[in-house]
Amino acid sequence: MEKKIMFSTAASREGSNAEKYTLREQLFGTQDVLPVWVADMDINTPAFVLDAVAKRLQHPIIGYEEVPESAYLAQIAWMKEHHNVTFSLEDMFHSHSVVASMAVAIEAFSDEGDGIVVQTPVYPPFFQTVKRLKRRVVTNPLLLGEDGSYGFDIKDFKKKIDKDTKMLLLCSPHNPVGRVWREEELREIADICYENNIIVFADEIHCDLVFERNRHIPFASLGAYAREMSLTAIGVGKTFNMAGFAMSSVAVPDKELRERFREAHERVHFAQGAVLSHVAFETAYKEGALWLSELKNHLCENYNVLVSLAQRYEKLIRVTPLEGTYLAWLDCRGMGLGDRALREWFVKEANLGLNPGIAFGREGSGFMRLNFAVPSDTMVEIITRMEGALKRYDKN
Repeated sequence: MEKKIMFSTAASREGSNAEKYTLREQLFGTQDVLPVWVADMDINTPAFVLDAVAKRLQHPIIGYEEVPESAYLAQIAWMKEHHNVTFSLEDMFHSHSVVASMAVAIEAFSDEGDGIVVQTPVYPPFFQTVKRLKRRVVTNPLLLGEDGSYGFDIKDFKKKIDKDTKMLLLCSPHNPVGRVWREEELREIADICYENNIIVFADEIHCDLVFERNRHIPFASLGAYAREMSLTAIGVGKTFNMAGFAMSSVAVPDKELRERFREAHERVHFAQGAVLSHVAFETAYKEGALWLSELKNHLCENYNVLVSLAQRYEKLIRVTPLEGTYLAWLDCRGMGLGDRALREWFVKEANLGLNPGIAFGREGSGFMRLNFAVPSDTMVEIITRMEGALKRYDKN
């Protein structure tokens, strides 16, 4: 399988109602911007997935269907083979998205006014969902080291916990800082949560997008005690660029937690999702290993090109060391711009639409998030635009 054939170019998303393109005017005030913000890939969804969907469409009735056991079994086998964690059929719940699953979990395991821990800077729906459900956001900021890498602040975590702290929303691998948490780091978190009866909602949607020398450790794989207090949100949306199929899952191994989660899940009425999503989901897990391996090689190449650019302008911009995801966390504090001005600089000077770091919590001030899951020709364009803008800024 030739990588360049797969990832050098991709279909245009202009006019396709793709979110990142459709919302350009609304978000950036112009259509003349290359959108590199929302976390889906501008890379073709695998052909074997689309072929399976096309085959299902040969049957002329698209009605209600149950999620087939074979779909969950394919996911369970994948998680065992690639991540050394074991789930069973009875553990699995269907969901449209990780954010939907998170909301159900918060409803199931906390009451209004209870504390929910989030570790900022983090994917905005973490704290937005907590607020929307009238729970209290307990902010446990990550520690930023001198080398630009992040870690847990264990002392702060312990200090923030009280009797009304009911849950931790764990982002693993972490979006946006790109950390793949080590086993010893996760065990520290697990021990604290276990001692304080805190339920862990582990968002592991990026678990397959981990690069060499790093290994994703599922929270539920830490041992029986971790399985007893956790839910794991996983799916194919990020891995195979299938967010538009709107199908993911939640694994809840503990019987008591599972029944509490089921009650909240049934109140929402997720039903069984969409017929074509079932097919796509199962096919991705059964046939996707080689495609994913080639994708990760391509993503590493894109990332390395971005790092090389930053090294040429290291006084202005740094790329946070990346262990997983396809989201670069850019430290732009050297440019000396406020958050609004920084965002506008990327739009007006580089013609690029990025996520402002401040959207991920105040700890993201001075940072920007760039999605580099694009074909090679698009990555060349991104680098060309950024270099031209940085060169002009450096001269000034």
